[in-house]
Amino acid sequence: MNIIVCIKQVPDTNEVKIDKKTGTLIREGVPSIINPDDKNALEEALRLKDEHGANVVVLTMGPPQAKVALKEALAMGADEGILLSDRAFAGSDTWATSTTLAGAIKKLDYDILLCGRQAIDGDTAQVGPQIAEHLNLAQITYVEDLKIDGKEIIAHRAVEDGYYKVKAQMPVLLTAIGELNEPRYPSMRGIFDAFREKEIKVWSADDIIVDMDEIGLKGSPTQVKKSFTPATRGSGEQLEGSTEEKVRSLVVRLKERQII
Repeated sequence: MNIIVCIKQVPDTNEVKIDKKTGTLIREGVPSIINPDDKNALEEALRLKDEHGANVVVLTMGPPQAKVALKEALAMGADEGILLSDRAFAGSDTWATSTTLAGAIKKLDYDILLCGRQAIDGDTAQVGPQIAEHLNLAQITYVEDLKIDGKEIIAHRAVEDGYYKVKAQMPVLLTAIGELNEPRYPSMRGIFDAFREKEIKVWSADDIIVDMDEIGLKGSPTQVKKSFTPATRGSGEQLEGSTEEKVRSLVVRLKERQII
């Protein structure tokens, strides 16, 4: 069985700052991590490898420093890492990103594609389903439980008030949520092998199956006009007294501020 996991290296959002002049994220000096939902996707691939036997390939698109995320994935137990890195990919929105990833996946063998539900630096939850559409694959999103029976996938798809039990035949794309599992820590042997023994493959736009007009900024139908942080509000105020006294005091304050 062949499994491909798409991951993304993202800024640790607790540390992110925004340039007030340009409205863009300041990434210099900000620690980066594997996107949390993607780590759940990776863990599920490794669990399936442990239980059923599989070759796990981890794929990401980004600048050269994204190799660090792939090395971590290899240390956790993945077999191969591929980095898509080319100036032609710069400025990609979700559609162009999914087009690029799908163009690389077309060159690989796979039974299961695993992605995280969404990235914490975008929260769109679009890339995984878009990859499935590019490849004309069945897809199951928001997976919180997963089993394999031969060539059949049996998954619980989380919804607001419970879950749907969904079956699909391989090949299939799945998007993982945090409830699916608890990602493992890399072993010492895994870390040694990842950083001393295993090489990261780097593919450019010329190495994948893609129309150059459909990638990067040129192939992106959407663009971010501006990013900003909300204005800082004043500190809270603690009211004293009984519940009735607090309510009366609150009403007075709201009237003074012409809120009610």
